[in-house]
Amino acid sequence: MAARRPLILISNDDGIDAPGIHALAAAMVPLGEVHVVAPLLEQSAVGHAITLRDPVRAHPWPFRGPHGKITAHAVTGTPADCVKLAIDKLLPRTPDLVVSGINQGPNAAVNVIYSGTVSAATEAAILGIDALAISYCRWVGGDFGPSAVIAQRIARQTLQRGLPPGILLNVNVPDLSLQAMKGVLITRQARSRWEEAYSERLDPFERPYYWMAGTFVNLDDGENTDLQALETGYVSVTPIQHDLTAHDWLDELGTWTLESEASTGS
Repeated sequence: MAARRPLILISNDDGIDAPGIHALAAAMVPLGEVHVVAPLLEQSAVGHAITLRDPVRAHPWPFRGPHGKITAHAVTGTPADCVKLAIDKLLPRTPDLVVSGINQGPNAAVNVIYSGTVSAATEAAILGIDALAISYCRWVGGDFGPSAVIAQRIARQTLQRGLPPGILLNVNVPDLSLQAMKGVLITRQARSRWEEAYSERLDPFERPYYWMAGTFVNLDDGENTDLQALETGYVSVTPIQHDLTAHDWLDELGTWTLESEASTGS
């Protein structure tokens, strides 16, 4: 009896018709049975939002891979919704791997917090399933082929070796050909922030509205960061987790007199 092929769930935040998800699904077909469950509309920068007070609908969607039709659903919700719904209702069994992407634009440094692509993979990790988030570091257009090759290589290794509970891999691929890439680096998430400014404008009825713009600021001069890897032509692979506890500072916080302050009402 032939061994059952791994079940691979594909999702993203750019929407089910985005070119990146089609490139990713095609790259996963040689590795297992592929199902696509992705947002009907773009959900970039929604983070880990989930839908609570509205119904979520899943529509069967025409989706073709290199060897024919791939089972797909377009979901009227967020990336995290897609993974939750797929695992609970839409898939024939629990997936062996969830791969989210290929995102249009980088998801390094602080962008991990905002990214719907990363959140889809994070939701899988929360549910105990190995997961990858794949991003192509170009904001518009470009060739997703090299990122798809990298995604396939890392997915194959992940299926073979597995990941620790709660850990996912955040992969960022520079905008280079495979031949021009210098290699793959294991990295940490760089410290960074967005310095944002809101432009105030008036609509035709003279009512003000606001349009956000921002400048990305790298705050990290250290070694082995995801930003440094990308800037020097390497693929960045960062193991991340949803546990946001500042473990190194727990002992210091324990020296605060929180209980006595609370008891005195100060």
